Amino acid sequence: MDLRILEIASHTENNKVLENYTHKSKNKNPICGDEMEISLIVKDEVVKDMGYQCKSCVYCQASVSLLSRKIKEKNIKEIKDFITIGEQLFDNVKVNLEKHWKDFKEILDKKNLSRKECLLLPLKTVLKALKI
Repeated sequence: MDLRILEIASHTENNKVLENYTHKSKNKNPICGDEMEISLIVKDEVVKDMGYQCKSCVYCQASVSLLSRKIKEKNIKEIKDFITIGEQLFDNVKVNLEKHWKDFKEILDKKNLSRKECLLLPLKTVLKALKI
């Protein structure tokens, strides 16, 4: 296992319950059983805060940890655009990512292809919460 995955997953400051959320979603990975719950506070189309709880592998935890730090103060359209591109990072295609999201290139990569669904679960859960 990549030690960088463990390091990213260790940032758990947003592993919390948001009481006054505006958007919330639960999702489960049917392949491995990872469970994810994400709550968001959205104001004027901008994500102000994100909290998450998960029963999942370290890959899923790394992805949600990174997402929870990168999503704040971002417009919903920017988030949707990133998530759409995020899935393509596993393929061998050239992807233009906005600088803000470049940290995801490290984990959403073909070297982690066997964990693709684990890594994408947080992104899909955010989309579901935003009903995009």
